[in-house]
Amino acid sequence: MVVDEDALLEQFAAQFAHGPGDLDDTAGLPSGSEDAPDESPATFNTDTFLKGLDDIFNRHAAETEAGPYLEQAAIDAENAGDEAGLLTVLNETMGFNRSQGKHKENQWIVQRAIELALRMGLEGSEVWATTLINCATAMRAAKQYDQAEDLYTQALSCAQKVYPDNDRRLAALHNNLSMLYSETNRLPLAEQELQQALTIIEASSVNPQADIDVASSHTNLALVLLQEGKLQDAHEHAAKALDIYSTGKLTHSAHYASALAGFAQVLYAEQRYSEAAAHYRKALAVIAECYGTDTDYYRITAENLHEAETKASTADDRSAPEAVSESRQQADAAPRSTTDSESEQSSFCPVSGLKLAREFWNQVGKPMIVQRYSQYANRIAAGLVGHGSECYGFDDQYSQDHDFGPRFCLWLNGEDYAAIGEQLQADYAALPRDFTVDEQGTVHFIGDAQGAVAYESKAAPDSQRFSPTTPRAQGANRRDGVFRIGDFFTSITGYPKAPAQNAPHEWLMLDEATLAAATNGAVFQDPTGEFSAVRQGFKDMPEDVRLSLISKRLGMIAQAGQYNLPRSLKRGDGAAAWLSINEFVQATASLVFLINKPLIVGYLPYYKWQFAALRKLSGSMFALLPDVCEQLETVMRLSSAACYGGASFGEGGKGSEPAAEVIADTVEHIAAEIVKELRREELTASSETFLEWQRPYVEEHIQSDNPALHSL
Repeated sequence: MVVDEDALLEQFAAQFAHGPGDLDDTAGLPSGSEDAPDESPATFNTDTFLKGLDDIFNRHAAETEAGPYLEQAAIDAENAGDEAGLLTVLNETMGFNRSQGKHKENQWIVQRAIELALRMGLEGSEVWATTLINCATAMRAAKQYDQAEDLYTQALSCAQKVYPDNDRRLAALHNNLSMLYSETNRLPLAEQELQQALTIIEASSVNPQADIDVASSHTNLALVLLQEGKLQDAHEHAAKALDIYSTGKLTHSAHYASALAGFAQVLYAEQRYSEAAAHYRKALAVIAECYGTDTDYYRITAENLHEAETKASTADDRSAPEAVSESRQQADAAPRSTTDSESEQSSFCPVSGLKLAREFWNQVGKPMIVQRYSQYANRIAAGLVGHGSECYGFDDQYSQDHDFGPRFCLWLNGEDYAAIGEQLQADYAALPRDFTVDEQGTVHFIGDAQGAVAYESKAAPDSQRFSPTTPRAQGANRRDGVFRIGDFFTSITGYPKAPAQNAPHEWLMLDEATLAAATNGAVFQDPTGEFSAVRQGFKDMPEDVRLSLISKRLGMIAQAGQYNLPRSLKRGDGAAAWLSINEFVQATASLVFLINKPLIVGYLPYYKWQFAALRKLSGSMFALLPDVCEQLETVMRLSSAACYGGASFGEGGKGSEPAAEVIADTVEHIAAEIVKELRREELTASSETFLEWQRPYVEEHIQSDNPALHSL
């Protein structure tokens, strides 16, 4: 059966737009202009907009009317100069596009919403938390999980400060985090987040027995429990959700479909196929009425209905859990990308370093900590961050000749490190590191006689076995193991925590590659949030510093690419031209990351992985200046011919001139694209494409008068 619990969580539990009974996605957003809409075409009324949107959903006309309505509202708000109203529209649009599976359409909306909120000075407010939640959920729906988790982490940090303890928006955030953990196969964390959400909602409810949000939380929890194999608990929560819809006379709500489909899935797992099919039919009718038939929601449920009907009619003897397991394996197992010769090399591990680290933590490290350090288990952060190709996710078969193997970091506060750090490091070093990888790419760790914990391999007999060697980086220079949080970041950046927001000179001393190493990788758990808060601090580059760096990069692009490169070529100094191209490319690559905002996409890493990172960013549906990467590679590809081709180089003796002309045209095209983006972000009012002249316009937006931030 094509049953995807994660898809159902996304399908029904993600809180939808501004409809009745939702965990409100727009609560706390600033109200817009209160002018009457008919006084002038250049006015926008937020309340009128939301009422009109509610009417569309109440009439179940969202499939045909919501999209055009939202597009026109964004135009009206922008024309009226109503930034608060526009932010409300953008948040609503993200929710609608997500529900329709229109992830590409959300591309510029997510970026624009964050930029707008920052420009409005909303960082740290309730509105900022709400906007981050919506952006993170859009990123999660687009399967951009790392970026989504970063945004959710920021949102939770902000929400816990500005929301009351029993605020339902806080419950919605825990609910969304649970979906992220579920989709990334961290089910215990998903269950924990849902339990927190349910506790908050029940505490805030006047009547939990008839509360639609309580019902939704029970459904979500049932689906996660089902994935964990806790069938009886899943049935209880799924049935409770239906009871609430019935008691509260809420069966005409769009979210009723979630409860029906959730209970159907539990029934299927219990091999009660006819009953499952009946509930899927009811869910399908609700989805068609509320969302239409041309949606992922409808298609997934229709497939599940078909499978349930097939099971009911054929009375297949296989158990539902086996069927679900097999279909999940078929859906999740990616074809191995190795060549025939590679597959014969037993030394090549087909698993990425980050995946190996996560499995090493889940299978070996975490059980050891629970067993030996139970009182500290909820205070230790774990993950893999820092130096190394795998921390960027760029490792491949060529990266496995050094420092490759199962490893992770454990981060403790100063007090805990003093108490257990030395012994925990010894226990970490003693963990068994031999593992096998089966044909599906599943990792199984194998305990040895002296391992801290004994593990029995469940891998197939023909699985590849790996016995990693000891990494070269040991002692004070080690890249994994047990660290004080402050010491870890000091080893990378020289700072135990990020410089203060009002210390721009310190930020300018940290190059982007250093900041990339401090903020890359993945955090597997952080119960107290201490490590993530410090890590996020390094990501949160002050806006004045970002603008100052953008100005500096504009100057170098102009100086090296637009001015010195053509002159060097004309005077025949190939070496100078080559170095000019290098400076131009470095500055442009950095600018792309700065324009896309490090808070969202991270920093440009060191030279070895700059283009791997730039290609990855440019391939994202949310990228700004996405075409620049390919153009830079064109410049580099032609640089040899342009700089050293000579007078008769090339076909027909045309010399190096054609290559030089293409490079010059490409440099100017990149400059024009940069100016277009600067104008879109309202960082300049000028159309001048010689980028040196754009610097004063950009620097006008720097609030501080610190001379370190301004050009001479």
